[in-house]
Amino acid sequence: MELILKKDVENLGFIDDVVTVKNGYGRNYLIPHGYAELATPSAKRMLDETLKQRAYKEKKHIDEAEKQAEKVNNLDLSLTAKAGAGDKLFGSITAGDLSEALSKEGVDIDKKYISILGGNIKRLGQYEAKLRFHREVISTLTFDVVSEA
Repeated sequence: MELILKKDVENLGFIDDVVTVKNGYGRNYLIPHGYAELATPSAKRMLDETLKQRAYKEKKHIDEAEKQAEKVNNLDLSLTAKAGAGDKLFGSITAGDLSEALSKEGVDIDKKYISILGGNIKRLGQYEAKLRFHREVISTLTFDVVSEA
């Protein structure tokens, strides 16, 4: 089944992508929840026209996203957390915590666009996260988790 995505869907595609999925997934999940619509010939023509009109605006967004990514590449970030014996944290560091720390440094990014490699952080050390500023601009951030003491 061929569908046009109305919203970004994790591990499937971005808004306005034409994707092919199994019939049940499209019919029972994507279409009823408003994530996609059927890719009929008329819907594809309308999508092409929309993409042509949006090309200029998209370039502006990409340039802005690249500026944000450049800020992140030059950033040396350390997060502090309470830690116990054996470098084990009390609690964990999540994408939300990383988003807050980045906003204090002048880089605004929503936590849903941050992917920490390995999931939540539960120990002190150095970690990496992928930040998606735009569908074409993805940056990797290396940061440290240090003890408060």
